[in-house]
Amino acid sequence: MSDATWLPVVWAALLAFGVVAYVLLDGFDLGVGILFAIEHKKAERDIMVNSIAPMWDGNETWLVLGGGGLFAVFPLAYGVFMPAMYPTILAMLMGLIFRGVAFEFRFRARRRPGRAAWDTAFFLGSFVAAFAQGLTLGGLVQGIRHEGGRYAGGWWDWLNAFTVLCGVAVVLGYALLGACWLIWRTEGPLQARVRRYAALLGAVVLGLIGMVSLWTPFLDPQFFDRWFTFPKSLVTFAVPGLILLLTWKFYRALGQKRHRTPFFCVVGWFLLCFAGLGISFWPLMIPPDITIWDAAAPPASQKFLLVGASVLVPIILIYTGYSYWVFRGKVGAETHYH
Repeated sequence: MSDATWLPVVWAALLAFGVVAYVLLDGFDLGVGILFAIEHKKAERDIMVNSIAPMWDGNETWLVLGGGGLFAVFPLAYGVFMPAMYPTILAMLMGLIFRGVAFEFRFRARRRPGRAAWDTAFFLGSFVAAFAQGLTLGGLVQGIRHEGGRYAGGWWDWLNAFTVLCGVAVVLGYALLGACWLIWRTEGPLQARVRRYAALLGAVVLGLIGMVSLWTPFLDPQFFDRWFTFPKSLVTFAVPGLILLLTWKFYRALGQKRHRTPFFCVVGWFLLCFAGLGISFWPLMIPPDITIWDAAAPPASQKFLLVGASVLVPIILIYTGYSYWVFRGKVGAETHYH
């Protein structure tokens, strides 16, 4: 097998891992910010923020890996994708910046109006970042028009009912992930409330997953063929079956008041949704017709970058795992990271 054949596969898997790691890790802390919309007490908002304070910055490392890797290893895909999704990418980055500033300044505000303003900014930044990520995902899934390796669409091609549905699904999915994180990391009245939020959000998110999943195959004949043509359908229909199994486990764990299981069940939902996307996409990088091999940089460049990634990715995994280990356990009113 030639380098030009296997290297893009390795890099596609590495970038997919980076994206999944970002969605799962930054997803729950964005979800905590989104839940500020329904939690208003200062003490409990402080507990919510303190539950993510030691690791929220590090979670965004994976976003840098994904964006940088796309630019360096798949320049054609980057050149088509970025112009098509500039508005949503800029909105996401502005939301993340706004949220980061609010995260730090809310602890410095000494008066109630100032604290309320920064809390609102923290919620809005989290919401905008999550919604923009959903719009970006929907815009990619529906396909991007291009000619001669350049984006050939308009400024608003990404905006339609499907992308808005994806945006809503990501916002509520992150809120569910954040609620399950707080079930794991908090206790007392706050934990009891977020458990109720998780039960409601779980049903809504499951419905949204079904809507997006049923819509996606009709966006492209290739997607429809992979989902509904025998024997390919034997693999694809395993995904909704596993989601239903995890749903049973999720609600059973909520009923038994278990702390960690709901979070990992929702992580399983996210992983299965990505598996469904992988089934629809492979081997495409940009639907409807740019494959990973079409978009890849020269093999020499990929090899050079792979050497660096083989060093950096394990380091990121080690310090991320260590930080989560050090700051494990419950967070209460007496916990302070600022």
